[in-house]
Amino acid sequence: MTMALDLAGVRKRYGDRDVLQGIGLNVEPGEVFAIVGPSGAGKTTILRCVDFLARPEAGSIRYDGRTASRDLRELLALRRRIGMIDQNPLLFRGSVFYNVTYGLCARGVEGPDLRVRGFRALEAVGLLGLVDARASGLSAGEAQRVAFSRAIVSRPDLLLLDEFTANLDPANVNALEAAVRGYNRETGATVVLVTHNLFQAKRLARRVALLMDGEIVETAPTEKFFESPRDPRTKAFVRGEFAY
Repeated sequence: MTMALDLAGVRKRYGDRDVLQGIGLNVEPGEVFAIVGPSGAGKTTILRCVDFLARPEAGSIRYDGRTASRDLRELLALRRRIGMIDQNPLLFRGSVFYNVTYGLCARGVEGPDLRVRGFRALEAVGLLGLVDARASGLSAGEAQRVAFSRAIVSRPDLLLLDEFTANLDPANVNALEAAVRGYNRETGATVVLVTHNLFQAKRLARRVALLMDGEIVETAPTEKFFESPRDPRTKAFVRGEFAY
């Protein structure tokens, strides 16, 4: 229950701006991989391309060594292996449990299996006590934890996290980071994390990549990335000399 991810020469353009300029990344099966960089560098665009929300103009994205099939059934099966959590999640009307289990219902899961899987996903983020609460009454941190629960309930092999703890209080950040570690440890799923929070990248990732102006500057194991980066731009970034 894991996935290798390989990007080669990926280019994406919006209007007259080249947002991604030949991105190359290799994410190993089961690792937690962080992408950091200043605002506007193209971090979210990478995740959107991986999750089929944006189409690159050039390059290839391979999942377990294969590009996505054009066959609609095979493409749907691949997309169901990927979960993504945005910075500002949109929840459905209704209860917390309804939000978390909606995807399972769409997959034909029902009865005791639906309840057990829904409860386990909520337990992973510490929200079993809110199972019947209305989603509209949740705090920002609770809503993000529900979004995380909704993403993992279907047990994706690849989990994409886009600034998933931005602007949250420390308690909710801790709960979500613990949930990431727990899910990765329990399932072996691959996690790609985009974050402005360098401390979060240190805490969660095995390897870190710096993205600037649509290009990968450096990729290295986490300790080496922060303690002895080889590129002067990376050194400046981790020292806080570039604006985030």
